[in-house]
Amino acid sequence: MKRSVLTRYRLMAYITAVMLLVLCTCMIFKYGFGMGKDLTLVVAQVHGVLYIIYLIFAFDLGSKARWPFGKLLWVLVSGTIPTAAFFVERKVVREVEPLLAEAAPQPVKA
Repeated sequence: MKRSVLTRYRLMAYITAVMLLVLCTCMIFKYGFGMGKDLTLVVAQVHGVLYIIYLIFAFDLGSKARWPFGKLLWVLVSGTIPTAAFFVERKVVREVEPLLAEAAPQPVKA
């Protein structure tokens, strides 16, 4: 597995998590204070597109790391729970880093 697979996942995990928090804030303003209806629609659509990209990258990482279905499902769903993606991303990085170290080519000594 290449490091770029993990990097793509990490980037999308952070972006998706931040956009979900922005969406939650917009929903509070929309339903709690009756303002920001148009902004909420735009943020919801952007988050939806970014979440689909997150799903693709998380599935790619999970298939290359050979995760069981339950773990893969938890990582995929974490993009829908506010702040969960931050914690899941940290755990995933700790678990995948050793796999990257094992796959790294060893330098040739002359």
